[in-house]
Amino acid sequence: MSTAGILGLGAIAGTTIFLGLPVGRARKLSLEVRTLLNALAIGILVFLVWDVLDHAVATIDSRLAMITTPHAHPGTHESWWGFLGFASLLAAGLGVGLLSLVYYDRLLPRRRTVGGASIGPGAAATEEYAQRPGAWSPAKQLALMIAIGIGLHNFAEGLAIGQSAAGGEINLAVLLVIGFGLHNATEGFGIVGPLAGEPDRPSWGLLGLLGLIGGGPTFLGTVIGQAFTSDAVSVAFLALAAGSILYVVVQLVGVALRAGHKEMLYWGVFLGLVAGFATDFVVSAAGA
Repeated sequence: MSTAGILGLGAIAGTTIFLGLPVGRARKLSLEVRTLLNALAIGILVFLVWDVLDHAVATIDSRLAMITTPHAHPGTHESWWGFLGFASLLAAGLGVGLLSLVYYDRLLPRRRTVGGASIGPGAAATEEYAQRPGAWSPAKQLALMIAIGIGLHNFAEGLAIGQSAAGGEINLAVLLVIGFGLHNATEGFGIVGPLAGEPDRPSWGLLGLLGLIGGGPTFLGTVIGQAFTSDAVSVAFLALAAGSILYVVVQLVGVALRAGHKEMLYWGVFLGLVAGFATDFVVSAAGA
């Protein structure tokens, strides 16, 4: 397959994330429905944390197996130092992805005063969105963080597409595009979940930016993946993605609990998990 064809596959897989973004402009929704959408995002993101860590740990486990069962892996070699290096890369990536956002959040205003009342960060109250002109509301900031975390995850997916196509496994690459494309469509809902509580509709420009941040790395990963293969790069980006997505999950859970309607919270988490696993089965069918 030509380079243009490989890059086209990556672009197709990345752009499907835009399919779920228009939901963020839906308005006149009841508090129950907004809670459900927020919880749906939580469910999808919880699945992504599991999926990302599963792929990263599988790479490290394979290296451990080369050491403990060398007879089952003829022609390969790995040292304990190499294994520890990859394990440390996973831990460092998780720490940077999670804790960097924690400390970034500390730099933001911790309290906003509206009419003399102090409102804590992240609350899903309409008053909380009374920001200074031009400032992003907490919901938009959270949507941006979700998009960044998903973008890191999708970069690793792009690596898989590029490496498969460059290695001549065209059928596998096409199946990966189909699977990742379906998967990315559900991620679009995850990004705009927090925006369901915004009093004003997010602009199409904002949704386009969030889609580019979340889906664009799939194309970028395909470009790099078809040029060279690196397990270390893949593990690093997967770990960063897991850490950043985990941070967002904790934030969204806090918002959902303050909103009440626990039934909708648990239903949304359940449906989000089901959607994540359902699309992942398509990827698994491709042997990835």
